[in-house]
Amino acid sequence: MTNVSGQITPLDKSATIFITGATGFLGTSLTRQLLADGWHVRGMSRSKPKLPLGLDCDVKDVWEHPNFEHVSGDVKDVDSLTRGMTGCKYVLSLAGYARNYARDPKVFFDVNVDGMRNVLNVANQLEVEKIVWVSTIVSFGPTPKGQTCDETLARITDKYYTEYEESKSVAEKEALQFAKRGTPLVIVNPTRIYGPGQLSEGNAMAGLIRDYRRGTAPFLLNYGVNYGNYGYVEDVARGVFLALERGRVGERYILGGDNASLLELYRMIDKIDGKKHCKLPMYKFMPLLVAHILKLWARLTGVYPRITPGWVRTFLVDWKYSCDKAKKELGYAPVPLEQGLRSTIEWLDRIKDDEKNKKK
Repeated sequence: MTNVSGQITPLDKSATIFITGATGFLGTSLTRQLLADGWHVRGMSRSKPKLPLGLDCDVKDVWEHPNFEHVSGDVKDVDSLTRGMTGCKYVLSLAGYARNYARDPKVFFDVNVDGMRNVLNVANQLEVEKIVWVSTIVSFGPTPKGQTCDETLARITDKYYTEYEESKSVAEKEALQFAKRGTPLVIVNPTRIYGPGQLSEGNAMAGLIRDYRRGTAPFLLNYGVNYGNYGYVEDVARGVFLALERGRVGERYILGGDNASLLELYRMIDKIDGKKHCKLPMYKFMPLLVAHILKLWARLTGVYPRITPGWVRTFLVDWKYSCDKAKKELGYAPVPLEQGLRSTIEWLDRIKDDEKNKKK
C-alpha cells in the first residue's frame, strides 16, 4: 500500500482479500492470479457456478482451490456484504451491471450506484484498510477527435450514450466523495477488456473477434475510423491488484492497452490469421435502425437485443486513452494489442477444436 508519505508499504499477505464480482470475466482472472500468488480470497457472487464447465468459462481451478472461499450474496444486500467482508483487510469491488440492456433501466442504478455505496459504507464500518473499486473508461466520456486523453479529462459532453455509462459516472462521482471524506479508496477505469475467459457479455470483444473471423460480423461501423482502447484481461486484472498494492487513495487509474481503430483491429486479426476476412463498411444509419428495431422487439417480447442504439452510438465516437499514469505509479505493463489478440485467437481456436471433439 502507499502511505501518507508516498512510500509503498507491503500488504499483509496473511490477510484475506474480499472480492465482489468474483465469478465475472475480469473477476475470475483476478481471483486466479491472487490464488496463484498465495493469497486467501473470499469471493462473493449471487450463485456458485456448476462444475465442470466448458473450456470457454472453466473456473474449476478457482472454486476448488483450498485458499478460496465462496460467499453467496449481492452488492444490493448489506447483510451479505457484511458477512462476506468481516475479517478481511482488503476489498476489491468488481461487481456491476455492465450489460447492454435491461427492461427496467433502474437496474443499472440499483447495482452500480447503490451497490457501490453499500460496499463502501460496509467497508468503512468494518474499518477495511484499503479498497479498490472498478469503474470504467466510459465514465470519462469520449475523447476529442485526434486527441489521446488521460484521467484529467473533463467530459466533453453532458450526454450519456447508455444507462450503464450514466450509472457508472454517477457512482464514480460519489465514490470520489467517499475518498475525500476519508475512505481508503482507489478507483480503476478499465477500457475495452478482451482475452481468454468467459464468452459472456463482459467479454464482448472476444465475441466480436470470433464473429469477424467467422464472417458473421464483417461490419465496419462508421467505416471503422473510430478509436477505442483495448486492455488484455490478464493485464487489467493484474492492474487491479497493483492499485491495491501501490495506488494512491483518492486517485483514478486507467487500465487498458493500445489504442486502435476498428479497421486497425481487424487488420491485425487478418495479419495473425494470415488472410483477409470480409469487411463491410457501413455508415451509422443502418446499424442504428437495426438497433432501434431490436430494442423495440426486446420490449415487446423479452428477447434480449444483441445491440442497442446507445451501444451503436458508443462506437461512433473515439475513446482514445493513455495508461501512462498506471504505468508510472503502479508498474502496470500491458502487452501490445497484437500479442493479446494472438493469445485470444489461439484460445478461440482451442474452444473450436474442443467443440468439434465433443461432437465426435
